[in-house]
Amino acid sequence: MSKDYTKKKYDQVLPGGINEWPVVALSRNRAAFIQDVAEESIKRIKAANKSTDALIEEIETTLFREKLRIKRNPWAVDPADESAFLNSVKERLLAIATSEDEKEKTEKLDQILNEIVTRYAEEIAGNFKKSRYRMARSIVTFGFARLLNASRARGFWSIFSTQYTLQDKIHITGEVEQLRTLAKKGTIIMVPTHFSNLDSILIGWVISTLGLPAFIYGAGLNLFNIKIFAYFMNSLGAYKVDRRKKNMLYLETLKTYSSLAIQRGCHSLFFPGGTRSRSGQIEKRLKLGLLSTAIEAQRINYQKGKRDALEKIFVVPVTLNYNFVLEAPSLIRQYLKLQGQERYYVENDEYSTSYKISAFLVKFFTKGSDISVSIGKAMDVLGNYVDEQGQSYDKHGRIIDTQEYFTQDGKIISSNTQREDEYTRMLSERIVEEYHRINKVFASHLVAFTAFIIFQRQFKKLDLYNLLRLPEEDLFIPYDEFRASFEQVLAKVHRMYNAGEIGVSPYLTGEVDKIIDHGLKNVGMYHSKRPLMKNKKGDLITHDLNLLYYYHNRLVGYNLEKYV
Repeated sequence: MSKDYTKKKYDQVLPGGINEWPVVALSRNRAAFIQDVAEESIKRIKAANKSTDALIEEIETTLFREKLRIKRNPWAVDPADESAFLNSVKERLLAIATSEDEKEKTEKLDQILNEIVTRYAEEIAGNFKKSRYRMARSIVTFGFARLLNASRARGFWSIFSTQYTLQDKIHITGEVEQLRTLAKKGTIIMVPTHFSNLDSILIGWVISTLGLPAFIYGAGLNLFNIKIFAYFMNSLGAYKVDRRKKNMLYLETLKTYSSLAIQRGCHSLFFPGGTRSRSGQIEKRLKLGLLSTAIEAQRINYQKGKRDALEKIFVVPVTLNYNFVLEAPSLIRQYLKLQGQERYYVENDEYSTSYKISAFLVKFFTKGSDISVSIGKAMDVLGNYVDEQGQSYDKHGRIIDTQEYFTQDGKIISSNTQREDEYTRMLSERIVEEYHRINKVFASHLVAFTAFIIFQRQFKKLDLYNLLRLPEEDLFIPYDEFRASFEQVLAKVHRMYNAGEIGVSPYLTGEVDKIIDHGLKNVGMYHSKRPLMKNKKGDLITHDLNLLYYYHNRLVGYNLEKYV
């Protein structure tokens, strides 16, 4: 089994003291950085819209989409003056359209563009504070540990116990030492899978526990609706990402913010899947926007003469592994609705208030289920593995110079959109491969996968949607049949583990019946309607086939179906 690093003490934060962290310098000069982001974004937007008419059309498109967003999907965190600002822009655009003075027209258009982009940059920008960071880190560790003790020991006073720590519940495995070493030498971009609203706080705790400097990270703006989340994320280096905004002006500002921060040495974290996995599957297709900023930042760093292996940008995939996801019922409903061709849905949150998110955390930590965080091998921005010295290696194990990928005729190219788009695609594919390699199979995943495939075989003439509509009383699996199939899938998973193709939980060893019992106990353990359980006869039944499908999806993509 892979080494568990949660028992190891990491007392020294790397590198240097907190005052040396790039995120501290960024926050100290926040206003100047926002201005830099706005100026660079405007430059890029104008380069893509070379004529006045094209720029006016782009701003008009932005206005239309923003008004539609406010009407269809408003959030409490949205600025109070947003509608008034958009109306003002619309009126000024109409005045520009009727003006015959080209110079005046250009000046006024530039002013409008500057106002829009600066607002976006202000909204996106994080506001890291050293004092709040220390306090937030202490509160998260203390508060979660108290909840954990209350769950593991009996009685009210157990909440004040220190018998158990978060390390007893959250297990960090994988390439931890390499990550800590490279954090001293270059800039880390951590790219985790994304299943739950808990992910942001969990990964922040992992970064702190490993003694790494604070990362900036893109957090969904919807989470800032929740006061308790907003406080912690503002304190821990989060910048805001609004998934509702699809206009070019916003997306360009967001990408510029990420690129400039990485260029300035800020360790960065974002969820490349873009949003929580609705299906429960490991992400297969990543959003390329923010990922492309890693490629761009590396190229610009080379242009600035930063070509030492120790100044490189390193991409580190991470998988977050849960036995259950509290939001699973609503997430799978959204997924099935989208797959069923109902293309529009409002991305709301069932955990939309501080009270609800507090209840969310209490319920999560008062369940006995473990969490696993798997750290993958570091790669360069082209997807090549790197060693602890930061050297890149091709698939044949030969040392390569990443700078050559950005060089033409012996000179570093200033920009090549087509080439960098291809590099981004290559990197995204390598991240997905690494996700599948370091994914850790829990017994709960395996029982859900096996049971759902058996149900599909029982009703093989039905498509997915008709299968999911079957009455629950028609769905049961004789235990002996289930056990035989489970044993075959388990054997295949262990062969894959021995070949380095997947990770496994320590609970996936021992007697088959005990492994099955452990899986049944943990799969969807919080939900009122359990996705899989035994009936009085000992046969397997489901009270929610949608949820069983969700948890089964965690092992889709490994070709395990043929072993059932």
